[in-house]
Amino acid sequence: MLIVHVHVHVKPEHVDAFRAASLENARHSVQEPGVARFDVIEQADDPTRFLLVEVYRTADDPARHKETAHYQKWRDSVAEMMAEPRSAVKYANVFPDESGWDMATASLR
Repeated sequence: MLIVHVHVHVKPEHVDAFRAASLENARHSVQEPGVARFDVIEQADDPTRFLLVEVYRTADDPARHKETAHYQKWRDSVAEMMAEPRSAVKYANVFPDESGWDMATASLR
């Protein structure tokens, strides 16, 4: 399992459009076989800051995700909405094990 936290700072006038585009991307992303989870989280005290929590089954799955039409549409549509370049931090899974991720996302698929 590979977990990626993508930190995004959006221009204030684009928050609603960014949220909508990201939700659309997330709905498609959770359908990918290599994606165990894909969360869109908005910072409570600053609605211009988002965290995308992407959980992939293998180290190769993020590259496969970036080849999808829905990711490319999201990437292109939100590019000008960013207040600064997005950044990502990669994590290794500790808990739950893979079966725990499957149970957590069963209702999302």
